[in-house]
Amino acid sequence: MNAIRNVVLSLSLLTLPLTAFASTNLPACVALQHQYPRFDGKTLTQALTPYTPGYESLDPNNPTKYIGFDVDLAKAIGGCLGFKVAYKPVAFDALLPTLQAGHANFVMSDIYATKQRAKAASFITYGKVYDGTLVAKGNPLHITGINTSLCGHVVAENTGFVEVPLVNAVGQKCKAVKKAPPHVLLFNNNADCFEAVLNGRANAYFNDANTVNHAVKKNPTQLMNARNLKLPYSLGLAVPKDNKTELSAFKSALVIIQKAGIEKTLLKKWGFPTYLQETPRVVTSK
Repeated sequence: MNAIRNVVLSLSLLTLPLTAFASTNLPACVALQHQYPRFDGKTLTQALTPYTPGYESLDPNNPTKYIGFDVDLAKAIGGCLGFKVAYKPVAFDALLPTLQAGHANFVMSDIYATKQRAKAASFITYGKVYDGTLVAKGNPLHITGINTSLCGHVVAENTGFVEVPLVNAVGQKCKAVKKAPPHVLLFNNNADCFEAVLNGRANAYFNDANTVNHAVKKNPTQLMNARNLKLPYSLGLAVPKDNKTELSAFKSALVIIQKAGIEKTLLKKWGFPTYLQETPRVVTSK
């Protein structure tokens, strides 16, 4: 009977609207709402940078609406805990400061959970990280990743991205082989990074593979993804550093959502491979 029930539940998840399958109908979520009644009926604000298609972006058919995997997963968490989600759009490097200032309750915006960032917030992981390598079509400069193939070249990146120190660290390796270090050109959103590679101001751009592939899909005759890179990070949901209740509640909700197959359903919905799902764990600065 349990097997049949699970099949029926999985099929219903694929057909019901998000608000129906995200939460309250799951017995484990009902129990979680009794355990954490403080969230019931509340509206919590999600800080996000809405320029990452697939994860979070403005709906092209309704520019007042946010869409994407992170948006849907946050709604699923809210449904499980009994709260609704409002949004606070900010630049990427302002995500954690916005959380610290109390202008948002949590951050979910394709942000990599690192020990350095965990100094400012508590992170719960939910996805594995693969970066793409955006270059000009044909890869005339033979750039193969965040390595010495970048020596002497310009790399476009978003301010605050983990790729910035990774690229800068290549500089020492370039000097060791008597080559010029790479130069990082900083922007505040993905669109400007794409444009820099398109117009030749930059020779490469590293970001989530899905983001890179979206840029290639829009400019197939001008851009390509030279190689996917597995980074030693995970996608993380950030909550205020000293809020142990929120940390525990969000992690518990994520566990329930994954066990119910909801996260994998959302990954498929937004064109991601389901192997990107990662069992929730807390990332600290230690």
